[in-house]
Amino acid sequence: MGVTNEQVLNAMFAVPRHFFLSSAFLEIAYDNKAFQIGVDQTISHPFTVGMQSSLLNIEPGMKVLEIGTGSGYQCAVLCELGAKVYSIERQRVLHVNAKKLLEQMGYKPYLSYGDGFKGMPAFAPFDRILFTCAVPNLPDELLMQLKPGGRLVMPYGEGKVQQMMVVEEQPDGTFSSSYHGEYSFVPMLEKRTSAQ
Repeated sequence: MGVTNEQVLNAMFAVPRHFFLSSAFLEIAYDNKAFQIGVDQTISHPFTVGMQSSLLNIEPGMKVLEIGTGSGYQCAVLCELGAKVYSIERQRVLHVNAKKLLEQMGYKPYLSYGDGFKGMPAFAPFDRILFTCAVPNLPDELLMQLKPGGRLVMPYGEGKVQQMMVVEEQPDGTFSSSYHGEYSFVPMLEKRTSAQ
C-alpha cells in the first residue's frame, strides 16, 4: 500500500497485533482496519501505523515522544525500531492496560498517565514527536520539546478527515511543514480522565 521502509515493515512483522485486541477480533486482527479498544478510542489501521512510523524516519537510539499510547501497538513498533520511547496517555484504563501488556512483551518504554497537550518537558528535548490523535492546532508547548533539527508527525485538522503533517525544524530555527495524505483519527482531548 506504499509503505516501503524495510525497517518499519520488519518492526511491524515482529509485533503481534492480535495481542493488543480483544479476542473477538482474533481472526481479523491483521486486516487493514481500525478496531475499538474501549473508552471511544481505536487501534489504528496497520497501514496508518506503517506510514506514520516511516514518516518519523527513526534511527536506533532516538528519543521519541508519543502522544496517545492507546493500546500500546504503535509504541511497540517504535520500540522495535530501536527508539527510546516516551508515551503519554490521558485515559487511565488504556494507560494501565498498555503498561501491563508492553511489560509482558518485554518492551521498556517510559509510559506516563497525563495530559498529552503538555507533553513531557522533564524528558525533553526529543528527536521525534508522534501524535496518534487528530490535532486542530499545533501545540507550541510540544513544538518547544522538539530537538533542533527534529521531526514531528501529526494528523492535522478538525472533522472526520485530517491531513498527515510532518513538521521539521530548519537550520535557521524556522519550521517547515509538508502533507502526506488524508487519514481519520479520534480527536486529541485535554486533561487526563479516570473513566473506565
